[in-house]
Amino acid sequence: MLNDRAQILLKTLVDRYITDGQPVGSRALQQFSGLEVSSATIRNVMADLEEMGLVSSPHTSAGRVPTALGYRLFIDTLMVVQPMDSVRVQQLELQLQPDYPSRLLTQASNLLSELTHFAGVVATPKRSAFTVRQIEFLRLSEKRVLLIIVMPDGEVENRVLVTHKDYSQSQLTEAGNFLSQHYADCPFQDIHQRVQAELHQLQHDMTALLSAAMAASDAAIARKNEDYVISGERNLLHINDLSSNMNQLRGLFNVFEQKTELLQLLDVSRHAPGVHIFVGSESGLAGLDECSVVSAPYASDGQIVGTLAVVGPKRMNYEKVIPIVDITAKLVSNALSQH
Repeated sequence: MLNDRAQILLKTLVDRYITDGQPVGSRALQQFSGLEVSSATIRNVMADLEEMGLVSSPHTSAGRVPTALGYRLFIDTLMVVQPMDSVRVQQLELQLQPDYPSRLLTQASNLLSELTHFAGVVATPKRSAFTVRQIEFLRLSEKRVLLIIVMPDGEVENRVLVTHKDYSQSQLTEAGNFLSQHYADCPFQDIHQRVQAELHQLQHDMTALLSAAMAASDAAIARKNEDYVISGERNLLHINDLSSNMNQLRGLFNVFEQKTELLQLLDVSRHAPGVHIFVGSESGLAGLDECSVVSAPYASDGQIVGTLAVVGPKRMNYEKVIPIVDITAKLVSNALSQH
């Protein structure tokens, strides 16, 4: 337990360090804390906080910086998070009104990154099996065909196919009808096996067209089945706290690339409402030792379906980032429920 004076000094130290990025000395604490105490008293309190593991002294400075434990105490008991202004919330809501859920999640990731200048991550809802509602072909010109894939949520994917022969529109219509009639609402992983067995029902020279359609559909489905959407990871390259240690930076981007461990961390947030904060090693991931993850689950029709988060340095403005993550999760939930 910290007495009131120690709490004020610790909060002041964290606030100043987040703002300036420099170790905080006793003179700055005396100036910004509002306490009428001597520098000697402040130094004694800092020594006590350091012994408790809440602050540390860098080698090159007499000032101190918060430790991960100090940040945790600050987050849990000292910071004051102000609710976001209602006008600002309405502005954000207007930016999260796309026609389709997959685009909504991409916009949410972009929004988190833009508002915080860190990395925005949105773990997408898990799909047991993906289906296609309808497939159509449209002749564009000689040996160029537009493939139109209509997804179950109504989203439309378009792909231009370059074919080895020129198909008439009637041939393309026949191929589209064949695929739509036989495979609508069929789990996509089953379509390939059935197509190979049933192609004899069409003219032999349609085989190449259908194979190209299957390959293009694969790419569309793979994009929609991505485990998460991430935006702004390059922002982290310009943060001194992270970029000064190349090994640490490589570890961080390896976490992004490998995905599995980060998804497991985000999955923890799915089990309870509200904002969850992992400071440094609390994440259990070596690549995030110098980072904090601020996450919150989002829902559709009252059922939690995914998680969104901001990944940034431990020295982030938590009082600003937390309401951004919280409001974004709620807006995404509202948009999904209304879709």
